[in-house]
Amino acid sequence: MEPVDHTPTEPSDYAALSAIYGTLLAGTALSARRRAPIPQHELPTLAVASFALSKLVVHEKVETWMRRPFVDEARREPKGRRLRYAIGELLLCTRCTGAWASLGLVALRLHSPAAGRTVATVLAAKAGNDLLQAGFKAICAHANAAESSEPQPPTVRSVRPAA
Repeated sequence: MEPVDHTPTEPSDYAALSAIYGTLLAGTALSARRRAPIPQHELPTLAVASFALSKLVVHEKVETWMRRPFVDEARREPKGRRLRYAIGELLLCTRCTGAWASLGLVALRLHSPAAGRTVATVLAAKAGNDLLQAGFKAICAHANAAESSEPQPPTVRSVRPAA
């Protein structure tokens, strides 16, 4: 990621995003005071779910509608200037988007426990599917590479006697 001096942004653009995130975080923390805490055993599911949600938002074609105002999809670069550009950077970074995804998932879990657990479970299952798909693809690529590097048996050619 480029330093602020090398982008069409100002520090205040990033400060605005940080202020929004901080306000949402503080609001979530304040509203959590009167709610049952999230059990520690749910943390891995929430972590995997936030990974899956950030990957979905940043990389998947189905979420192009969300990125399009801020990201040049063909070049995978932020569009525009100032806050628009900063949001584009955010939407191209899985770690950055993951922070927002985590906040949203935890807030949902706190305010609507059943819905939060359901959404987190679906997203965690998606991450498991992604992991299995990547593993399967790697195994197939390895098998194909091994197969192509093995010496091939000589082919049998039928030879006809000359007439």
